[in-house]
Amino acid sequence: MKVLISDKLSDAGVAIFEKAPGIEVINQPGLGKNIEELKKVIADVDAIAIRSGTQLTPEILDCAKNLKVIGRAGIGVDNVDIPYASQKGIIVMNTPGGNVTTTAEHAISMMCALTRNIPQATASMKAGKWEKSKFVGSELCGKTLGVVGAGNIGKIVISRAQGLRMNVIAFDPFLSDEVAEKINVTKVTLGELFAQSDYITVHTPLNDKTRSLINKEAFSTMKKGVYIINCARGGIVNEADLQAALENGIVAGAALDVFEEEPVNPDHPLLKSDKVICTPHLGASTEEAQENVSLDVAEQIVDYLTQGNIVNALNTASASGEVLKQLAPMIDLGAKLGSMHGQLCHRAPLKVQINYYGEISKKNTDAVTSAILQGILKPMLSDDSQINAVNAPFLAKDRGMKIQESKISSHDDFASLVEVNLEFKDLTRSLSGVVFGKHNPRIVRYNSKHVEINPTGQLLVIENKDQPGVVGQVGSCLGDHKINISTMQLALHEGVATSFYCVQGNVSEAVVKDLTKIEGILSVQSIDLE
Repeated sequence: MKVLISDKLSDAGVAIFEKAPGIEVINQPGLGKNIEELKKVIADVDAIAIRSGTQLTPEILDCAKNLKVIGRAGIGVDNVDIPYASQKGIIVMNTPGGNVTTTAEHAISMMCALTRNIPQATASMKAGKWEKSKFVGSELCGKTLGVVGAGNIGKIVISRAQGLRMNVIAFDPFLSDEVAEKINVTKVTLGELFAQSDYITVHTPLNDKTRSLINKEAFSTMKKGVYIINCARGGIVNEADLQAALENGIVAGAALDVFEEEPVNPDHPLLKSDKVICTPHLGASTEEAQENVSLDVAEQIVDYLTQGNIVNALNTASASGEVLKQLAPMIDLGAKLGSMHGQLCHRAPLKVQINYYGEISKKNTDAVTSAILQGILKPMLSDDSQINAVNAPFLAKDRGMKIQESKISSHDDFASLVEVNLEFKDLTRSLSGVVFGKHNPRIVRYNSKHVEINPTGQLLVIENKDQPGVVGQVGSCLGDHKINISTMQLALHEGVATSFYCVQGNVSEAVVKDLTKIEGILSVQSIDLE
């Protein structure tokens, strides 16, 4: 397996790749800046380790024919087109723990430097001046700090600010009351944060919801003389609106480590303002952080390629190889249920309703759900080799399927049961399955009919009028074609018999055609569950 390193990693991180058995390392830091060369090199690699210097756009990802995993050394992944990577079945990982302390400390440092005019005073002194009265600052003690985003970095900022005896408030829609109480921070709405804060620092990812989150409208609701700190991502703070707010006195000063476009144009108006201090995206730039994220991304990629463990994935469930091994019988059952559905329906359903009963409902069932969706989709795709656990949910949604899951703690008849219902405009089709013992999957319900089908090999599903002689004629027809019946299940419902024949032999179109000629036969479908 080949691993491409297209941005600078620490020597220790590179060494992890080089020592891993069965892995060939292509270490070309800086390759991300050469798009045409990157297209060539990425063509046959299994994994790529990147930092912020490599942009993985659809154009690049289309060239990556064997790529299985992208590892971002750092937390931000706005340089990776995650939806497109997901459609192509590529796992995207980051390393959220490696540089959180470093980034949080940088935000606190920027806030301290901003409020005490340290960069401006330094420049003045180095110019031979002594302008003591010009650089009067403000105390942080007793001031209100508004933290937008209380994730891993935001929580550290909160802790450090509390150590400075600041009054800290936070806005984060995912921050629970219990966690807020534990870290001793007051939860507020975004509007309340804007109105109450003397200092505002942002620690959110950049996405459609956070782009220009702090804009002209937001500035109009803030205290006059507020300070803005952004060490998260350029674009969260609207730069043009910030410039206007600085000029009209709403914002007293800003500390920026990130910009909408990097490197920044030297003529950028914010760089000309005496009220702005700035650094060239140094939030994660400490020796410790560089080492940590390099080690983390190398260990995660190697762990995935060699053991199948998925850690810090952003587009699929994180799970260890051991957990996946334990779930393997249920994943296999899900694949059989999905495959049987997919081959029976011949068209995309409007909705896939998956119900987990009993012990399985207490586990992480993402891998089972993905296996079900893969099975449903494969007959609909021209190249079923392109579908995997990562892109199955995305491909299903692209085809208009609504995916819904329910978990029910118990079942009257089985310790664990998986039920998959496909809803179409004119009908609903249902299959339920269980695992007997440790490794014996069984289909136990087909629509409203109780059955016990071993979902392996070739299966014939035949519907016929409930009349004598049909089963015998089916057996004779299959015998004439040298096809053996290993097991058979029969279910009756409202005058219609549904039979499930597990067979051995070649069920060709000619066989299916001969079976449909038998009097009373309503439908014949051949299913391959190998």
